[in-house]
Amino acid sequence: MQKILLICLAGALGTLARYWLSGAVYGIVGRDFPWGTCAVNILGCFLFGLVWVLSAERGLIPAPARLVILVGFMGAFTTFSTFIFESAELARTSEWLRLGLNMLGQNIVGFAACYFGMVCGRIV
Repeated sequence: MQKILLICLAGALGTLARYWLSGAVYGIVGRDFPWGTCAVNILGCFLFGLVWVLSAERGLIPAPARLVILVGFMGAFTTFSTFIFESAELARTSEWLRLGLNMLGQNIVGFAACYFGMVCGRIV
């Protein structure tokens, strides 16, 4: 029961962090492109890679804490469903260039961010 409560608490914190970060990004650059979602997804990929390596490879984060962080916080923080919805909206409005940039950019840069997080985790 304690594990479930910790995951719920971490999820609430992840949701708030997502709301704050995406709102801050949209406030800075506007809403003509899904930059807020993009920023959250890329940071989320980096943090996932970092936490994974620090836990699974380096042993610096215990496995139960890894579960709470990755399932609770990261599960609520990352925004893949929003990414897909916003991509579908770009397709619906025939904004093909923006759709391609959004889908390729987030996937390629997200992969690179995850890999960079893993590299940083190995350096620590």
